[in-house]
Amino acid sequence: MTDTLPYAEVIGDPIAHSKSPLIHNFWLDCLGIEAEYRKTHVTAEGLSAYFLERRADPDWLGCNVTIPHKIAVMDYTDDPGGVRERIGAMNTIASETGGPLIGTNTDAGGFLQPLLRDKWKGESAVLVGAGGAARAILFALTSLGVADITVMARDAAKGQALLDRAEVKGRVIGMGDMLPAADLLVNTSSLGMVGQPVLDLDLSTLPDGATVYDIVYAPLETPLLKAARARGLKALDGLEMLIGQAALAFDIFFDAQAPRERDEELRALLLAA
Repeated sequence: MTDTLPYAEVIGDPIAHSKSPLIHNFWLDCLGIEAEYRKTHVTAEGLSAYFLERRADPDWLGCNVTIPHKIAVMDYTDDPGGVRERIGAMNTIASETGGPLIGTNTDAGGFLQPLLRDKWKGESAVLVGAGGAARAILFALTSLGVADITVMARDAAKGQALLDRAEVKGRVIGMGDMLPAADLLVNTSSLGMVGQPVLDLDLSTLPDGATVYDIVYAPLETPLLKAARARGLKALDGLEMLIGQAALAFDIFFDAQAPRERDEELRALLLAA
């Protein structure tokens, strides 16, 4: 691949762990599309310079956004879909040379895909964390009609602000509090990620039919998911959401449908990486 190929990328801080390039480049190779997908380390202080530079690059198609920029990037984008008001976080930014940066969010749709596939019918959920990913996931759950929401957060005010923003009458608990008997537990935080503290929760209060969904994918088998499987609970790993949201972004960047019939092969590559 040369530097003159059209390209998209993922930005974040940290970014070395990202598996998004493997996913998108696998799909590009499958479809014979002459383009590439990269990862670029961008700090909070460097966001403005990053977008200024990329907007001047005719080969740049846009970027995905990961921790910790999903809220901050909204200051640099147009928002024709009302994502700022509906979700309050963006993870996908598309570009046309010389035109505006268009922000959207594929996290919500990517998060829902395995739940819809499994015909999940729960009525209550606990979200661990109150950042940008939590905003998208809360939006996704309310779109399914889940009204009983608990946010587990280190900062109670931030957790309450998350609920207030979504106009959800939930409740906030601390990280050391007992989990309620919810149908779904979602780790939306970076806890359990390589280099981060472990998320150590007592799952004994969850009902036998509960689902535990950890959006962390490095490592793929987090301590939380190990604990869930040890209890015989349904466990969904971070690749579920990662691949789902990537497929939606792939269509935006490269104007092509991701070959999802090859998901099994892709997961094998991701696990070996």
